[in-house]
Amino acid sequence: MFLRSIRTMFIMFSVIAVVTCGALLPINILGAGGQRGLLQLSISNLATDSYLVWAHIGIFVLLVCWVMWSIVGELRLYTQLRMWWLTNPENSSRASANMVLVTSVPDKLVRDEQRLADIFDVLPGGVRQVIVSRQAKELAAVVRKRDGLAKRLEEMLTAYALHCTKASERALAAGTHYVAPRHPTLRARVWGKRVDAFEYLASEIAMCNHFIAQSAKTRHELKPQASALVLFNQQIAAHLAAQAVIDYKPLSMGRVATNVDPQDVIWSSLDMNPWSRRIRGYVSFAVYAGLTVVWTLATAFLMGLVQVKNLAVLDRFTWLRGNGVALGLFAGVVPSALLALLMAVLPHLLRLLLRLEGTPTRSEVDLRLLHRLFFFQVWNVYLVTIFSSSAVAIAANAAGNPREVVELIRTQVPLSATNVLTYVLLLAFIGAAREILQGVPLALRYLVPVLFARTPRALFRAETPSRFDWATSIPTHSLIFLMGFSYSFIAPIVNVFVAIYFGLFYLIYRYQFLYVYSDQRWALGGLSFPKAVKQMLVAVYISEVYLLLMMVAKFEVSVNAIMRIAVVLGVLAGTLGAHWYIDDVYMPAIKYLPLKKAADVERAPHLAGELPNVIGQRLSSPGQQQQDPLVAAQRQRRRNWIYIMYGSVVPGFLLRLALWTFPSVLRERECEEEEAPRALPRQMTAETVGDRLVGMRDSRLTLGEDAAELARSFACPAIRAKPVCNLWVPLGNSVLFARLLWEVEYYGQGTILVITQGAEISPRGKVCADMDFSIASAEAMDKEGVAHAQRMRPA
Repeated sequence: MFLRSIRTMFIMFSVIAVVTCGALLPINILGAGGQRGLLQLSISNLATDSYLVWAHIGIFVLLVCWVMWSIVGELRLYTQLRMWWLTNPENSSRASANMVLVTSVPDKLVRDEQRLADIFDVLPGGVRQVIVSRQAKELAAVVRKRDGLAKRLEEMLTAYALHCTKASERALAAGTHYVAPRHPTLRARVWGKRVDAFEYLASEIAMCNHFIAQSAKTRHELKPQASALVLFNQQIAAHLAAQAVIDYKPLSMGRVATNVDPQDVIWSSLDMNPWSRRIRGYVSFAVYAGLTVVWTLATAFLMGLVQVKNLAVLDRFTWLRGNGVALGLFAGVVPSALLALLMAVLPHLLRLLLRLEGTPTRSEVDLRLLHRLFFFQVWNVYLVTIFSSSAVAIAANAAGNPREVVELIRTQVPLSATNVLTYVLLLAFIGAAREILQGVPLALRYLVPVLFARTPRALFRAETPSRFDWATSIPTHSLIFLMGFSYSFIAPIVNVFVAIYFGLFYLIYRYQFLYVYSDQRWALGGLSFPKAVKQMLVAVYISEVYLLLMMVAKFEVSVNAIMRIAVVLGVLAGTLGAHWYIDDVYMPAIKYLPLKKAADVERAPHLAGELPNVIGQRLSSPGQQQQDPLVAAQRQRRRNWIYIMYGSVVPGFLLRLALWTFPSVLRERECEEEEAPRALPRQMTAETVGDRLVGMRDSRLTLGEDAAELARSFACPAIRAKPVCNLWVPLGNSVLFARLLWEVEYYGQGTILVITQGAEISPRGKVCADMDFSIASAEAMDKEGVAHAQRMRPA
C-alpha cells in the first residue's frame, strides 16, 4: 500500500500539473502585476481587483474535487483489499491472526488463566488458549551471557582455524612436521590463573544452557506480568475483543492489539501500570511539544549563525573575509547539512519517547510516529525554515502598521514559492539518487566484512537485505504533497516538479522493494495507508486556508471580493463534509474485520483466496457467453486485478469501455508469469535470510500447533531461548583442528553443535561463507537434535 500511495500522489499531481500549467500559467504571465522572474509565473502577478482571480478559484475547486474523489476511490478499494488480506488463508490460518494482546490486566486475572478465559469465552467460537506473559529477568541475563560467550567462542575458533591453516601450509611448504598452535588462554577471574579458553568458554556455555533448560520446565512458576495473549478459535472473535469494553474498572484491560507477532512485541512495556502508562503519555506529549520549540530555536539559530555576514564578524572566522570558496561553502552547504543532521536525530528521539510511554508493539510505535513526525516537519521544515524569510518580512514591515499585514501576506507569501521549488527539486533528484544509490548500506556492505566480520555468521549477516523505514519515509512524502498542493494555485510551475518527484520515487521504490529491501517481518496489512490519507487531508485544509488568506488579502469592498471569499468558505465547508463522510463510512471498517465479511467467508470459504470483486458485479465482454468456465474465471480475476490497480484514478465507465473495446487485455499474459518467478527469488532470499539467522518465525505458527509449542513461541525472547547453541566456523585444513571441535562439543556437554558446512578458508587465508547455505534447521534444534547431528557427522 505504500507503493500505491506514492503512485496515487503521482497520478494526482500529473493531472494537477497539466491543468494548472495549461490554464493558470498563461493567466499569470499576462497579468498586470509587474512581477519579474519566477514571480511572473505566480498569482502575485495579478492585480488586486482582477477578475482573472476567479480562474484560480475555479481551478482550485476542481483540484480539491479531484483529490477528494481520488482519496475516496482509494479508500473504497483499500477497505476491500484490507478485508481480503485479513481473511486470506495465508493470514487467517496463522495463530497470531486469531490472537489479541491484552495489557493492564488486573493481578487477580493474570494469576487465574481460567477466569480470564471465561471472560473472552462469550465471543464467537470461544477461547482456545490463554498465554500469560511472565517476567524472566534472571533468565534473560543468563541468555544474554550465553549468547555473548557463544559469540566469543565462535570468534576464537574461527581465528584459531586461520592460524591452524596457515601453520599447516607453512609446514607443508617447508617439508616439516605440522605442530598445532597453542590454544588461546584467558583469566576466568581478574586475578585468577590463566586457563584454556576453549574449555572454559564451552563449560560456561554448558552451565548456562543447563540453567535455561531447567527454567523452561518451571516457567509457569515465574511471576506473571500484567498482560496476556488470548488465542481464539475464530478470527472474528479476536477482532470483536479488540473493539469491546472488557472491564468496567478505569483503565483496566483498555488496550488490546490484534495480529500479534512475538518479535514485534516490546516485552518491557507489558508490565506497566495503566496509570503510569497514562501519565507517561502526557509527559511524552509535553516533551514532544518542547522538542518542537527547541528544534525551532535550534534551526533558527543555526540558520542565522551560518550566515556569512554574522560569522565574518567573529574573531575566529576572520579568515572568511574575501575567501570566495569558503563563503560559498558556508552559504550553500552548511545550512542544509546542519538541518539534515537535526532532522536525522529527531526520529530516534520520538521513537524513544513512544517506547517510554509503554507502547506494547514496535508496529504501533511506527504508526504513531507517522503523525508526530509529519506535524513536526510541517512546522519546522515547511513553516519555519521555508517560510522564515516571508514571516520575518511580514513581521518587520507590519510592526509599525498592523493594517498592512493583509497586503504583506499577498505580496510576501508567493515569494516562498522559490524556496518550495528548490526544496522539491533537491529531494526529487538528490533524494531519489541517494535512495537508489544506497550509499551508506553500500559502504557498509564492503566495510563491515573487512573491519568487523570475523566469523561466517557475521559475513552472512552482512549480506542481510536492509529494512525499509516507512515510518520516517511516509511523512516526508506527505510533506512534499502538502508543499505542492498548497502552491498548486499560487505557483503552478511547482506542480510539474512535484509530479516528477513522485514519479521518480515510484519507479525507484518499485525496484527497491523487489530486489533490495526486506520488509516481510513487519507486515501490517496496509495500516499505514489511512495515516497517509489523513495527512493528504491536512494538506487540503492548509491549501484552502492559504487561498482564503489570499482572497482576504485581495479584499476590497465589492461584490466580487465578497463572492470570492464566500466561494472559498464553501469549498472549505465541502471538504469538511467529505472528511466527515470518510471518517463515518470508511475509517470504521479499516482496522477490524466486519461481521458481514466474516459471515461471507464462512459461508463460501473459497472467496477468501480470491481477489475481491471491487466492481460489485460481473461484467461480460464480447464472446464471453461461449467461453469455457475456467477461462471465464481467469478473465474475471484479471478484470478484478485491473479494477484494483486503476479503479481509483480512472472513472468506471472508461474502464468498462476499455475492457469492452480491447478484450484481449483480460487474457493471462505470459510475460507476467515469467516476471513473477524473477522477482520471487529475491523476496524469498530476503525472507530466508531472516529465517536462517533467527530460526523459523513464530508468527507462522497455525492454529493446529500444540498448546505447549504455542505457549513457548508466544513468550518473551528469554523463555523462547533454546537450551542449545550452535557455532558456525570453518573447518580449515588441519585434522587436529577437527579434533578440537569434538573436544569443544564434549566440554559443552551435549548443548553445543559446531557447524562447519557452508564455511571455508580461502587460499588467500580469508574466511568465506556460502550465502546459499541454510542453518535454520540447526538454529531450531533441541538437545536431542544436536546429539543426532553429532552422531551423523563424519569423523
